[in-house]
Amino acid sequence: MMNATQVNLCSRSLVDLPSVKDSATYKSQSALTPTETVMDTTALVEVLWTEVQAAIRLRRRYAIGTKTTPLSARAVITRIATEVQRICGKSDRIAGSGLIGSWQLTLARHRLQKCLEYYKLGSGQGRSELHSNLSVMIYRHIANNGSQLGFNARYNLIEDFLQSFYVETIKAFRRENQLPEDYTPRTRLELAEYMTFTEHYAKRRINLPRGITQRLIVLRAQNFARRQPPEMSLDIEMAVESGKGEEAEIYSRNPAIAQVREKMVAAAVDPSEGVLRDRVISELVEYLESQKQFDCIDYLKLKLQDFPASEIDRALGLSPRQRDYLQQRFKYHVEKFSRSHQWQLVHQWLGADLEQNLGITTANWSSFVEKLSPEQQQILQLKQAGVSEAEIASSLQCKPKQVQKHWQKILQLASKYRNQQ
Repeated sequence: MMNATQVNLCSRSLVDLPSVKDSATYKSQSALTPTETVMDTTALVEVLWTEVQAAIRLRRRYAIGTKTTPLSARAVITRIATEVQRICGKSDRIAGSGLIGSWQLTLARHRLQKCLEYYKLGSGQGRSELHSNLSVMIYRHIANNGSQLGFNARYNLIEDFLQSFYVETIKAFRRENQLPEDYTPRTRLELAEYMTFTEHYAKRRINLPRGITQRLIVLRAQNFARRQPPEMSLDIEMAVESGKGEEAEIYSRNPAIAQVREKMVAAAVDPSEGVLRDRVISELVEYLESQKQFDCIDYLKLKLQDFPASEIDRALGLSPRQRDYLQQRFKYHVEKFSRSHQWQLVHQWLGADLEQNLGITTANWSSFVEKLSPEQQQILQLKQAGVSEAEIASSLQCKPKQVQKHWQKILQLASKYRNQQ
């Protein structure tokens, strides 16, 4: 039986704890009876183990196939219990309350419930929830005060920052739980444990001078913002057009303006490339039709729309083995098309036509030619001179079909040589 002073002290101590949502699993445990009995890690693990078994068994009716094993689940709750024991051992407020056992149960159940909340959300939704929570914490701090960045610019900075923050948290998780350096969460519960740790790690209060405290993730975001280059207002029209007048000329020589121009030129799309691509696809479809490869045409259309393999199988009614066979047949016809029927068009589109030395650099062109046989070198020279296949065949005293085979071999050797550079 507790006296009034102990009850009031316990109530004040529990005010600072995060609120625990009601659930079917924890309804019977929401009203904790404070006790002065201090539990060791083994006893705390057994309490949590019973609750984990009940919670995960309840979820398995809706999430059959979860890979959480009893061994991995017990390892997770052991780490939770060990962390709670560490907190209770270091906190002067908890030690001075005389209610260490109550604090142990409250903290352990709170952390376990948070872990199970991420567990119920699953991998995809859980990651989105965590990412959203962290983004809200740092949105105002990701850029320096007075910055005029809009939402999209801040969003990009947040994405860059959080990628590095996740690397920091997984290292901290391994270090604090004495796990191997290559440890990675693999089961659903282990991933939920890591996401829970990441949220708690981000919310840790760091003591600053003058008695001020701040969340760890906010301090990291502020340091990230200070490392960003200062903002600069630029006139885009001045970057696009040539300067008129002495002042405009001086402005146009600004390094930032030059950088913007380089980006704009790099992002510009040559319309002729799109025309060539469409023509190559059209010619390829006509070739496949002439070869009665209609299933290859359907496969090509789906690939051009970036359909994944599973959706291609479903759309064409193929098994994985049938799709592999179709891929091999499609590859054979594409190579035949690119080296015989429309080699000039395809190589022009790829920037590997005769005018560009079949895509081989000038420095390596002589070395490639030396690897060809004397007959292949002669055919290559005649091709570069614009001589037709019939005239080449007459000059070499062979049939045009033989000239075509020699040329296809040269194109194949050039492709192999390019890939080795």
